[in-house]
Amino acid sequence: MGPGRFMGAQPGEKSMDFKVSGKRLLGRLRPERPLILGVLALATVSVTLQVIGPKVLGHATDLIFGGYIGKLIGKHPQAVSGGHAPSHQQQELLSTIHFTPGVGIDFGAVGTVLLWAALIYAFAGLCGVIQARLANVAVQRAANRLRGDVEDKLSRLPLSYYDKQPRGEVLSRVTNDIDNIATTLQQTMSQIIASLLTVVGVLAMMFYISWLLALIALVSIPASAVIAAKVGKRAQPQFVQQWKSTGKLNAHIEEMYTGHSLVKVFGRQEEAAAQFHEENEKLYASSFRAQFISGLIQPCMMFIGNLNYVAVAVVGGLRVASGALSIGDVQAFIQYSRQFSQPLTQVAAMANLVQSGVASAERVFELLDAPEQTPEPEQPERPEIVQGKVAFEHVAFRYDPEKPLIEDLSLVADPGHTVAIVGPTGAGKTTLVNLLMRFYEVTGGRITLDGVDIAAMNREELRSHIGMVLQDTWLFGGSIAENIAYGSEGATRDQVVAAAKAAHVDRFVRTLPEGYDTVIDDEGTGVSAGEKQLITIARAFLAEPSILVLDEATSSVDTRTEVLIQRAMAKLRAGRTAFVIAHRLSTIRDADTILVMENGAIVEQGDHTSLLLQDGAYARLYKAQFAQAVAEVD
Repeated sequence: MGPGRFMGAQPGEKSMDFKVSGKRLLGRLRPERPLILGVLALATVSVTLQVIGPKVLGHATDLIFGGYIGKLIGKHPQAVSGGHAPSHQQQELLSTIHFTPGVGIDFGAVGTVLLWAALIYAFAGLCGVIQARLANVAVQRAANRLRGDVEDKLSRLPLSYYDKQPRGEVLSRVTNDIDNIATTLQQTMSQIIASLLTVVGVLAMMFYISWLLALIALVSIPASAVIAAKVGKRAQPQFVQQWKSTGKLNAHIEEMYTGHSLVKVFGRQEEAAAQFHEENEKLYASSFRAQFISGLIQPCMMFIGNLNYVAVAVVGGLRVASGALSIGDVQAFIQYSRQFSQPLTQVAAMANLVQSGVASAERVFELLDAPEQTPEPEQPERPEIVQGKVAFEHVAFRYDPEKPLIEDLSLVADPGHTVAIVGPTGAGKTTLVNLLMRFYEVTGGRITLDGVDIAAMNREELRSHIGMVLQDTWLFGGSIAENIAYGSEGATRDQVVAAAKAAHVDRFVRTLPEGYDTVIDDEGTGVSAGEKQLITIARAFLAEPSILVLDEATSSVDTRTEVLIQRAMAKLRAGRTAFVIAHRLSTIRDADTILVMENGAIVEQGDHTSLLLQDGAYARLYKAQFAQAVAEVD
């Protein structure tokens, strides 16, 4: 697949509804209700104690100031009024101060108050630690379930979904986006809960101390809400584009890494690098805009908070001078004012995290909502005895509803027979195999296995009887023996070696330092392309299926090895049905039936000799190739 193909949504596409996606994301936490309730309870206790703290400290301030005034008046009674009778304003100010003339600061009482304050803040901190721990457990469990749901979804998606999506894009949704969701929830959930509770608790204490100052503080809420809404609305599309660009960049990197040899062979390094820089610049631009726009919220909120702080300080000073409030109450109120604006600022600072997380959630939900393959039948059928008779009965199929590919195709493959399918590229050869494996569903007619419609069978049951070797080899990180035994649980080493010998794997494995225990990676580093294909053929032999499907299975081996494999397969195919798709016609001369396909239809059918005598499409294909390959071996 070339770079840039199937890149999905384009820039400028509208994102999903932020509120709907946000609610759906929070709904993923529903199974963790007990933990969430614990988080709420601990957050309530922690915030309540933190809200009480300034009031307690304000009492300590009143004790210190009252002791100072009492000592001052005891020594110099005229100090307060300048030798005259106290004015009305001075009397109001003194009325807010609790003091005893001649008695100084009661350090014992102040120490007791401070000790209580320390205990309050310590217990509040302990509750906060436990709360964060519970929130982390809840988030990680939710992320774990989300990954499991995505994995289950991937197994239920039809092959057509993967045909239209680059692997890097799918991987980005499964890894990067889910990790971003988990990070967002972990960093914001407990903080947002604490911030909201703090706002409520602090507001209650502010009204308790002074309703006038509380109203002044409340003026900042509408302004903050308007700023957050305006800026957030502009930032959200940029976060959506940021994660789309991340998926595109990952898709490009995955394609270039997988095909790095071809990129070098054809001298496309500069083009690949240019494509990378283009996608990287798009990601940079969208990320910069998202973070910059969203980052404007916090300084705006801090500016409003500072204005609010100044207003509270000025009005509070006037209220103290008028005797309406004590100095301790004003000190506590100023602390509450800071506590009131701080959670709003924190929520604003987390706006970019929340928007980024919801943007990732939209991409994951889009994957979870993708149309699935047809569900399994409630009461699946299965052949009583699987002999391997396959019949295509008036089968029709089309990838695009407007473009028919196969129309009214019928054929029968008897048990033990080898059916070869040949024809030009795009004739529908591989499509027949995909229909047999139920990677795609027929749009007309039916396919039966020993008289049972495969649409009435479980896919797992159907595929358990079919062994498949594709032109594109697939290996995983592990030993050669483990790769051969993949799909044959419980296979012994002797069985693995026997299958390897039949597929001519044993001859080159013996030359490796660790033999069958040689570890290879998923790219098959250390073995050639032909050797990788032999390993996949040995894997199919070991499974001993009732039906063998070989789609250009020997295209990467030399002609001599190919003929030797064909002869070995002839023994292994005894009593089994085999479908062989081949371009090199010299390898399927011994097939019982050869189907020649053109434009989704069977134009010729017969064995090698009869088809040559017809001097039709098969004869033209055969003459166009070099038939001497078999003669060299014979």
